[in-house]
Parts: sequence; structure tokens; C-alpha cells
Amino acid sequence: MVSAVEQMAANTSWAALGKATELRSRILFTLGLLIVYRLGTFIPVPGIDGTALRDFMEGAAAGLGGILSMFTGGALGRMGIFALGIMPYISASIIVQLLTSMVPSMEQLKKEGDQGRKKINQYTRYGTVALATLQAYGLAASLEAGDLVTDPGLFFRASCVVTLVGGTMFLMWLGEQITNRGIGNGISLIIFVGIIAEVPAALAQFLSQGRSGAVSPAVIIGVLLMVIAVIAFVVFMERALRKIHIQYPRRQVGMKVYDGGSSHLPIKVNPAGVIPAIFASSLLLLPTTISTFSGSQTGPIMSTLLAYFGPGQPLYLAFFTGMIVFFAYFYTFNVSFKPDDVADNLKNQNGFVPGIRPGKKTAEYLEYVTNRILVLGSLYLAAVCLLPEILRSQLAIPFYFGGTSVLIVVSVTMDTIQQVQSHLLAHQYEGLIEKSQLRGKGKKRARKGPARR
Repeated sequence: MVSAVEQMAANTSWAALGKATELRSRILFTLGLLIVYRLGTFIPVPGIDGTALRDFMEGAAAGLGGILSMFTGGALGRMGIFALGIMPYISASIIVQLLTSMVPSMEQLKKEGDQGRKKINQYTRYGTVALATLQAYGLAASLEAGDLVTDPGLFFRASCVVTLVGGTMFLMWLGEQITNRGIGNGISLIIFVGIIAEVPAALAQFLSQGRSGAVSPAVIIGVLLMVIAVIAFVVFMERALRKIHIQYPRRQVGMKVYDGGSSHLPIKVNPAGVIPAIFASSLLLLPTTISTFSGSQTGPIMSTLLAYFGPGQPLYLAFFTGMIVFFAYFYTFNVSFKPDDVADNLKNQNGFVPGIRPGKKTAEYLEYVTNRILVLGSLYLAAVCLLPEILRSQLAIPFYFGGTSVLIVVSVTMDTIQQVQSHLLAHQYEGLIEKSQLRGKGKKRARKGPARR
């Protein structure tokens, strides 16, 4: 039996977008802020030698073609004021989320409602400033070591740190404004735009390799088909659910007796989303990113790490797979889906899984089901991330065909479409309510009182 809400959502057409003035203003507001973000990626940090930086980036493109460059939308390659991107905020928010699930005082703060959420957001901002400051200082020192600065010294380091930290905090503010006053998912949309903006240049570079004869036309066609197949596979797996049947008993409220109902508890095949791939990519590309600016000053330890953990190496791929699987389990059971909390909520709502006792037994059953689902989910994440890595190392495919970028683009696209559909559905509800009120007023006006005699 299809509910009225599901039927209305199915009948919602994109033609209603022209009538939804509030949604249209939200979309225009979001586009305006995203344009501001893209313009900021072209404003350089003060004191950078542009010619030396351009020559350096052409020779070190492989080292900077990692996760950090993807998140900055090319701003790192141009050393713009948004060179750090939104990555410090993402790292700080993930660390705070992990702390709220592991530290009892933080977990209690999460349960305090709106005040606790504000406090957690404040801690996240403090963590963002700290991480951005450390990364900005390290980047400034690396720029000086690579002779990419016109006037090195303490003044340059201070100005570089202030500029980069300010750029990151401004991006965090832009994301919050898009979330509150736009169409939602502000941080995700900033990352999405950064990836999409660099895709045409990467695609043109890949096709130019085919024109020059470095890559055969058969390989180009095969790669494009592979990208389409990977996108379709990601969409299918991200929408895949394992539904657990939940039963609610008959209950009595006052003199009325309500029949028992049933519903489903959906568990995604990939509850952790793209977080495991981001964590694993960040850790494995850290040696490459550090060595990019150090140049000839690379020590023997760093040289050994680069030799064994370089992109495409067997040990790199093995550790990449292991960390994706580890973070998929760790993040799922500590942040995104806690079986104990879900079991307690079901028990408080008088819901139960048929054949399973409420409480501890239900938590054990949910943990058992989630463990089995994560075997498929973690292997799916590893396959999507490893296949482009292997092809990229063997066929010199640009980084933006990587698995992590595909996961982010597909996930953000699906979430944004759902946000727009929810706004359209809310607008349709408002229209129905206004029509019903107008009809009610019309009936009241048509009613006449008794005639006087």
C-alpha cells in the first residue's frame, strides 16, 4: 500500500520548480556563493613567485595530484587563498564525531539537544583553526624550502598562515550559509564543485594523450566505458538497503485501542559513506604531498616510504585496501550506526524484531547483520577505489577519474537531488494547504444567516 506522501513524491515533477519561488531563490543563492568560492581559488597568496610556482607544478603534478589537490579544486596548484580547501574542517568534524562516540563527557554533551550541538560545533571550529594553522605553517615552510617565494622570512610565513587560515574559515562560513539558506549540504557542494571544475581540464589532458599517440583510442574508449560502469555501480550500491522488519504491539491510550503496526529498519550496504576512502587516501598520500615541496631535501626514510608506498605500488594497494576496510567498520560502529543505541531506541518505542528479544539480544542481532553487510560494503569501497588507482598507474589516467572523486560526486549529486525534491514536496504541501484554507473560507462566506421578519 503506497502512502500519500510516497505517491505525492512520485508525482512531483520538475516543472513545479518554476512555481516554487523560495526554492528558486535558494538555488540562485547557492550558485552565487559557489561562484565566489571558485573566484577565490584564483586569488594567489601574497609573496608567491608565480613563474617558479608554475614551473614547479608542471614537474610535480603527480605529487600534487592527490587527495588534497582534489579537495581544493586546483587552488593548491595555483597557491590561492583557498589552497587548504575545506579539508581542515572535514578532518576536525570527523575527529569530533569520533570523540563524541568514544569520550563519555562528549557523548553526554551530544544528548543535551540544541545547546550540546552548539557546543560541539564550537569545538569543531576550534579544531579547524588548529589544524588549518598547522597545515598552513607546514605549507609556508615547504614553499620557502622549494625556493618558490619572492621574499622568504618570518613575515612571509605569518602572512601565508593568516591568509590560508582565513580562507579555510571563510569556506567553512560559505558552507554553513549554503546549508542554512541554500539547498543544503554546503560543505559537500563545495567539495563537489572543486572536483567538477577540474574535470574538463583533466579530460582534455587525457584526450590529448590519445591524439599524441601516448594512449591508444581503444584504451580511451575502454576508460570512458569503465567510468560510466563505475558510476552506475556506485549509484546502485549507495541506494542498496538491508531492511529489518520491526513490529509494534497493540497499545491502549485512554479508552482507545490502537492496532499494532510494522515498519522496516533500513541499513545501508555502505553506512560509512565516503569517509573510509577519504581517510585512507589522506594517510597514504601524505608522504607524497610532503615530499612534493621538499624536493632534493628528501631524507632516506622518506625515500624508502615513497619507494614502497608510492601510488600504484603493491604495498600501497594492500595498505589502501586494509585501511578502507578498517575505517569502514570503525566509522560505522562508532559514528554512523550504533547497534546498542538503535536497540535502546526500539525498546523505548515498544518496537521489536520478530523472534528477537528487545534490548541486548536485539543489539547483538543488529551487530551481526551489520557485520555481514559491511563485508560487502567495505569490499565495494575498496574495489571502486582500487580499480582507478591501478588503471591510473598503468595507463597514466588523470587523478579525477579516481574512485574517491567518483564516490564523492555521485553521493553529493544524489543527496542534492533529494534535497531539491524535498523542497518541491514541501512547496506542493503548502499549495494544498492554501487551497484547502481558501475553500474553507469560501464556504463560510456562502453561508447566510436567518432572514429577519
